[in-house]
Amino acid sequence: MAPYLESVKSFADVPISDAGVDTAAFLEAADGLVGLFDLFESAAFVIVQNDIKGNILKVRTRFLTNPETNKTLELLVENEKGEKKRIATEGLMWLLRGLSFTCKGLQLTQANATTELTEAFTKAYEATLKQFHNFVVKGAFALAMKACPYRAAFYTKLASDPAGGSSVAPARLDEDLNKWLGALSDIVARLEAFYEKGGHNKGF
Repeated sequence: MAPYLESVKSFADVPISDAGVDTAAFLEAADGLVGLFDLFESAAFVIVQNDIKGNILKVRTRFLTNPETNKTLELLVENEKGEKKRIATEGLMWLLRGLSFTCKGLQLTQANATTELTEAFTKAYEATLKQFHNFVVKGAFALAMKACPYRAAFYTKLASDPAGGSSVAPARLDEDLNKWLGALSDIVARLEAFYEKGGHNKGF
């Protein structure tokens, strides 16, 4: 085992070419983000995890039908364009929203050493997912936001090695987390612009 960010694929290591964002690497990194919520140790966050997991599955299912032609997320969406349902396109759209929510919540926490996760993730939810949710889902997410762990407890878990090895030094953890979040933010912005330009978010 190893401290969490060392045990999962970083978004900073997801290749981006002229053809777009590497699908397989992106999905692997997204899997790592889902696992991050396990460190929250709150049943209320299962709704967040399940939402992201479900959308990862939609994209991965499409990818696996032909990994070569769907090797980047942009190609995957373009290849599905003429189809009636566009399940992966919708799944990726919602996945990006979920990733943006998580990214903003952690960025707000990183930006101010006194900000608690409940405050940061509530602000992130209001800026990202809230506008797309109905009354029932908003209530479930509001409950999850209140169930965030204390900042100190979360950062201790993020830095520690579950196997009992050495913890990551605070400065190193900050550096790794900021790099991870910066790359995630860039990927989300790139793909949101792609969706907007191509009209891929229409019809959902």
